[in-house]
Amino acid sequence: LLLFFLLIEMALKRINKELKELEGDDPPPSCSAGPIDEDLFHWQGTIVGPDESPYSGGVFELDITFPQDYPFKPPKVTFKTKVYHPNIDKDGNICVDILKSDKWSPSYTISKVLLSICSMLTDPNPDDPLSPDIAQVYKTDRNLYNKNAKEWTSQYAASNDDY
Repeated sequence: LLLFFLLIEMALKRINKELKELEGDDPPPSCSAGPIDEDLFHWQGTIVGPDESPYSGGVFELDITFPQDYPFKPPKVTFKTKVYHPNIDKDGNICVDILKSDKWSPSYTISKVLLSICSMLTDPNPDDPLSPDIAQVYKTDRNLYNKNAKEWTSQYAASNDDY
C-alpha cells in the first residue's frame, strides 16, 4: 500500500513539473495542455493544425489521462475532435510510436508527446494505420486525401475566434 502511494506521489510531482514547464517561458509551438478542474491526472490538450498540412486552420482538442505510475507508463491521449488521418481512428485513438508501451521511455514528457502528435499530422505513417481505408487513400490518391482532410478540418476543427 505504501508503495502505491509513493508511486502516485512520484507521478504527481512529475506531472506538476511538466505542467510548470508547459506554462513556462518555452511552451511547445502550436500546442497547449493543462489539467481539467483540479485533477492533475486528467488534462485537456489543444493542437493547432500545422501550416504545411491539410489540417492548417484547425484547432484539435485532445483528452490526456496520465496513469498512476506515470512516467513509467505512457499517458493515454485521444483526439476529441474528429480527424481524417490514417493514424487516428473514429474514436480518436492515436497510433504513434511514442504512446506505445513498448516504445515509451520515462524520459519523455507531455511536451514531447504533443510535438510527436503535431509531427504525425504533417507526416502520417500509412504503414501502421488505425484507419486502413484512409491509409489506402493516402497511399494511392494524395490529392483526394488532402481534400478530405481539409474538409474534415473545416467541418470539425474550424477555429472559433470568438474567445
